[in-house]
Amino acid sequence: MSEPNGRPPVEDEIKWLLQATTDLIDVLRVQRDFLRQHGMTLPPGSLNVLRSVQMDLENFSRQIINASVELSQLRALAETTALVNSSLDLNQVLNEVMDKVVALTGAERGYIVLRDEQTGQMEFRVARNLDRETIDEGGFIVSRTVVEEVAATGQPVVTTNAQSDPRFSHQQSVMLHALRSVLCVPLTVKGEVTGVVYADNRVRDGLFGEQELSLLVSFANQAAIAIENARLYRRVQITLSEVTEIKEMLDNVFTSIASGVITTDIYDTITTYNAAAERILALPHDRVLGHTLAEALPALYHPIADALARVYAQSARETIDMELNLRSRGKVSLNLKLTPLKDEDETQGIAIVVEDLTEIKRRDATLDMVRRYLPPTMIDNIQSIDGLGLGGERRVITVMFVEMRPFSSFPAHLSPQDLMAWLNLYLTAGAEVIHQNAGVIDKFMGNEIMVLFNTQLNPQEHHAWAAVNTALRLTETCLALADQLGEEAVPYYRIGMHTGVATLGNVGSATRRDFTAIGDSVNLAKRLQENAEQGQIIISEDTYRHCAEKLIEMESRLSISQHPAVQVRGRRQTTTVYEVRVAS
Repeated sequence: MSEPNGRPPVEDEIKWLLQATTDLIDVLRVQRDFLRQHGMTLPPGSLNVLRSVQMDLENFSRQIINASVELSQLRALAETTALVNSSLDLNQVLNEVMDKVVALTGAERGYIVLRDEQTGQMEFRVARNLDRETIDEGGFIVSRTVVEEVAATGQPVVTTNAQSDPRFSHQQSVMLHALRSVLCVPLTVKGEVTGVVYADNRVRDGLFGEQELSLLVSFANQAAIAIENARLYRRVQITLSEVTEIKEMLDNVFTSIASGVITTDIYDTITTYNAAAERILALPHDRVLGHTLAEALPALYHPIADALARVYAQSARETIDMELNLRSRGKVSLNLKLTPLKDEDETQGIAIVVEDLTEIKRRDATLDMVRRYLPPTMIDNIQSIDGLGLGGERRVITVMFVEMRPFSSFPAHLSPQDLMAWLNLYLTAGAEVIHQNAGVIDKFMGNEIMVLFNTQLNPQEHHAWAAVNTALRLTETCLALADQLGEEAVPYYRIGMHTGVATLGNVGSATRRDFTAIGDSVNLAKRLQENAEQGQIIISEDTYRHCAEKLIEMESRLSISQHPAVQVRGRRQTTTVYEVRVAS
């Protein structure tokens, strides 16, 4: 192989000169011996000249040998520098550095000690021997004094025999391990000592000289940069791994949350668009990301453009309720929360959290419609009702039947539509009074209302008195309503109630069911209402017993009279009844 200029490699020329010198010395020796054997003498001074030439050639030969060794070391240094700079794996770089140090210096062992980035303490990272094998920690043989001195001063240390060197001979580690040749140089990056390279030999004296020191210092300068690059690369990898982990976690969070999340930069370009936003707005992310809000989501952007401007201008939050017509979903109800994304004090974008209220609004609308037909107690306890299943529970309740006003009492001139309107006025007024007293309206039956007290939905300790009190309020309401309608305040109502055991629960099918009460107690309450005269509140003896204490307390305001026992349809035994009215 030739040099770039076409000449043979320098080491080949050195080898040739070395061989030529050796041959010339041999020739001179032969010629001298030949002359002596034939009794011939050389001219005066010739032998000295030959001896001088021989000495010069031998010196030149040694210089050539030294130059060859130095050249080999320099070439190995160049190769090693390229090698350690070709990898960013810290452990690989450290091992290669140490193996080359041992090879270049002829050391028995070599160590690399690095300063820990967290604690600042010097720690052994690599320990290698001549066979390129890792030395176990228990086998470490090193002068810690030398290591600490180089790390502290940043100056290299070389000694040909540490045991006779006054700087180190008294050190325990030197005596204990019989250290002789020691070479230690700092690893320096930007003027800061980041570690040291240490090599030694326990057998040979004078192994390391100025040439090895200079060589190792040059090598350490390159190795320090390679090690620092590898450490930097490792830090970058750790940081990247942490960032990736955080991003994956945020992606999982964005994916799992039910709310849509959209973020934009200062140019209104969409940078984040999670799965919930795709579902709510019915647009895939590839048609949204990288586009402006106005381009990708014009139906969303235009109604909130002014709010976006306020968020940028005032760095304030905005909340907007809106309805959109989406091609694939139809009309949707959305709640948008706009929040500035700040870098220190400057707004760099906006986060838009989108809540889909469509189903909630539809459910509320349905419940509003249902409330027109069901009492509030049933709406509020809808889950409890559903949990009852099909079947029932026997419990003591008070059942009340109310005829608000007989059809025959309405003015004859009313049209069917007007008659329905008047009837609904009475039923509405009656329902409000019942709900105010925690009664459950079982059903409307034309001009009548069936009411339950002490159901599973509204347990009441004094349910009999609650029913009596409701009846009294209903009488006041009916008379007041007649006055509002411009009629004479005639008590047309008829009310009957009974307290007893009934079976309460859901009846119907799996798709259509009603909450109701059945049993003899229900039938008796209905019969008492049928036997009442207009303007009467009739209660059974059982109802009277359940609220007797309260009725006695109110005797100054109420009139309670016992009626003769009645025989109601469907019952063989007679029933003792009482009439309750407001005292006149």
